[in-house]
Amino acid sequence: MVRKRESVPSLNDLVIGTVAEIHDHGAFVTLDEYGGLRAYVPLGEVSHTWFRSIREVLRVGQKAVFKVIRVDPARRLVDLSLRRVSDAERREKLIEWKRAQRAEKILELAAQKLRKTLDEAYEKVGWRLEDHYGEIFKGLEEASLRGEEALLEAGVDERWAKAVAEIARQNIKLPRVKMSYLITLQCVDGGLPALKKALTAWEEAVEVPQGVTVRFYTLGAPRYKLDIEALNYRDSERLSREILKSIESAARGSGCTFAYQKLKGE
Repeated sequence: MVRKRESVPSLNDLVIGTVAEIHDHGAFVTLDEYGGLRAYVPLGEVSHTWFRSIREVLRVGQKAVFKVIRVDPARRLVDLSLRRVSDAERREKLIEWKRAQRAEKILELAAQKLRKTLDEAYEKVGWRLEDHYGEIFKGLEEASLRGEEALLEAGVDERWAKAVAEIARQNIKLPRVKMSYLITLQCVDGGLPALKKALTAWEEAVEVPQGVTVRFYTLGAPRYKLDIEALNYRDSERLSREILKSIESAARGSGCTFAYQKLKGE
């Protein structure tokens, strides 16, 4: 069961709940992220549209996203609303929930490998990643990308870091964005030295972030292909712009002609 560090949610939190009991006056829900803590959904908080019976909206065993509208931490009493959850909030929470489930599975596999419990995995790894990266799965994505270093930075000890990094790399495949450009570069006066200088000028001028790959291909002079792969569109676009600007500047300085076009469908 995916878990939170807190024993009860806070006011206005979005939570995942499983409908346990349905009555004419409302429904009781168990909160999946809080150890099955029991919460209540008043009848008036079930739907913003008219219905004849609460059972038209809810059914026992149904999982849904709810919003916390009242909470008494001392007495561990929580009231929820279904009707106050917007479509955007529901989508966002479900994404968060799925990421948390994937994170817990990786922690569980690491715990099994080290002959430890899932509770120990959360204590030694999970909560430290949450403190450092803001989300456990975000920390595991970093581990998939950068290995043990990403975990050690968060205060995870070396033994756990090695096990978790290995499992993260096996189970998390980060999506990549690819951009490709056709470059036309001619250096009549400077010849091959000017050409090489222009095509490699970016290497000293542009810093390539970790996880990004840059490749050049010769298609037959004066045509060259530039491929850039990054983890998101923003980084790929920014790096493309910087590399092309650097090549253009060096080309112009050597009296070369330079032009490029972005390739569609790449």
